[in-house]
Amino acid sequence: MNRILACRELRARAPQTALSWFSSLNISRSVHGLPFATVEAEEISGSQPAEVLNLVQGKWKKTARWNTILDPLNGEPFIKVCEVDETGIQPFVESLSKCPKHGLHNPFKAPERYLMFGDISAKAAHMLSLPKVFDFFTRLIQRVAPKSYQQASGEVYVTRKFLENFAGDQVRFLARSFGVPGNHLGQQSHGFRWPYGPVAIVTPFNFPLEIPVLQLMGALYMGNKPILKVDSKVSIVMEQMMRLLHYCGLPIEDVEFINSDGKTMNKLLLEANTRMTLFTGSSRVAEKLALDLKGRVKLEDAGFDWKILGPDVQEEDYVAWVCDQDAYACSGQKCSAQSMLFIHENWSKTSLLSKMKDLAERRNLEDLTIGPVLTVTTETMLEHKNKLLQISGSKLLFGGEPLKNHSIPPIYGAIEPTAIYVPLEEILKGNNFDLVTREIFGPFQVVTDYRSDQLPLVLDAVERMHAHLTAAVVSNDPLFLQEVIGNSVNGTTYAGLRARTTGAPQNHWFGPAGDPRGAGIGTPEAIKLVWSCHREIIYDVGPLPKQWEIPPST
Repeated sequence: MNRILACRELRARAPQTALSWFSSLNISRSVHGLPFATVEAEEISGSQPAEVLNLVQGKWKKTARWNTILDPLNGEPFIKVCEVDETGIQPFVESLSKCPKHGLHNPFKAPERYLMFGDISAKAAHMLSLPKVFDFFTRLIQRVAPKSYQQASGEVYVTRKFLENFAGDQVRFLARSFGVPGNHLGQQSHGFRWPYGPVAIVTPFNFPLEIPVLQLMGALYMGNKPILKVDSKVSIVMEQMMRLLHYCGLPIEDVEFINSDGKTMNKLLLEANTRMTLFTGSSRVAEKLALDLKGRVKLEDAGFDWKILGPDVQEEDYVAWVCDQDAYACSGQKCSAQSMLFIHENWSKTSLLSKMKDLAERRNLEDLTIGPVLTVTTETMLEHKNKLLQISGSKLLFGGEPLKNHSIPPIYGAIEPTAIYVPLEEILKGNNFDLVTREIFGPFQVVTDYRSDQLPLVLDAVERMHAHLTAAVVSNDPLFLQEVIGNSVNGTTYAGLRARTTGAPQNHWFGPAGDPRGAGIGTPEAIKLVWSCHREIIYDVGPLPKQWEIPPST
């Protein structure tokens, strides 16, 4: 367990506040030290496996089917997830079907619930500010999605700040309406944000707390009744967070929490007739859902994300460090991870690549700055490496070997941080492009270089990519920035010397662009776009003009 023990200094920095609501709570009085928790992260093991349940119709329930999750670090069967199969979906279908299309609340119905969710957010944010709670979720994330303490704690921090952002009156401000004068006395049109009613949220393994909490709370804020499915490998994190939210006042009937395979969830979505589904994950599944649900989806799918280094070379150490973080933090298992790096010829003359190599080689399993890859095997990544190296002019810059001296089970991947150079002209060849731009959800990136007169070729490459999530344009040259930004589409694009592709906080939109199904996360704009629709109500109360008479037919 020493691999996941946290840096005490980082734990000590977890902020503390005092709320009168919480002043009387003795945080150490429960069995596990936390009043909501049913597990202790460091006790979960093959000899003491944890259990994850389902929540339906206001009750935590077991089923006869258990999915055993292997510890990503040693292969022990350390979590038993109670999964629902296709024969067990009816209670979930019934619960969602009881929610009307106009939701659990809206601007004309139960508006006090906007205030309730402001209070819940304040209490939950405060809970996450307590060092013991902050550390609990950080370590629990590390157990199921191994990453460094700093990376895992960053996820908890962003979640807490998001909840702080929507405390007090901020939830009701999400439902702010507007009015426009009409054509005559007594007529006004008003625009309102309206819930969908029964909705679904499907989220991946790589951010087991941040993504599901931000989307779940957004759905609830706007008046929807959601069913939440998180990847079973990491669903224990969200199960514990659900218990914390109930402790903070969330009505237990407001959310359904299900563990299942994809086939079962697909059947449930169809039978429950969910009005909107938020899906974060692979493009293949996203496209299937879009067809099955007849377009009633919002998607934040795959991201083959690019970074372009402009002609102005400066702060070489900093740029190298950001490139390393973007490509290899969380073992590259971020939808915003740097997948392709375009280096201007001026940067090619520096020691940037050697510094990136040195930074990559610092990463190790002991502090989880490199770790298990949960969706791509070692063999798959090595096979992809070998195919890229068959392209004319390509070469291995660093990495490319399996990790050594570990007990990571073979169902997961374990590879050194890897970078492969491929010439720009070769990338653009039709028979190479799909191979080079294949997303490998692990510590793997493609690097190329370009001359100033080849910028149109770079822009052609980013235009041909099919996923447009994040991007970075590293330059302080305003004309260069203008050219690249004006000829690209990625929804979250960082521009300037300090530009990055990863590490999105809660204070700006994160999501793709160029697709009307694209989903955002984190901000008021994202919540309103994903979790509400527009409703226009036109008041027309009169009076009628004096001496009004029935006009001729038209």
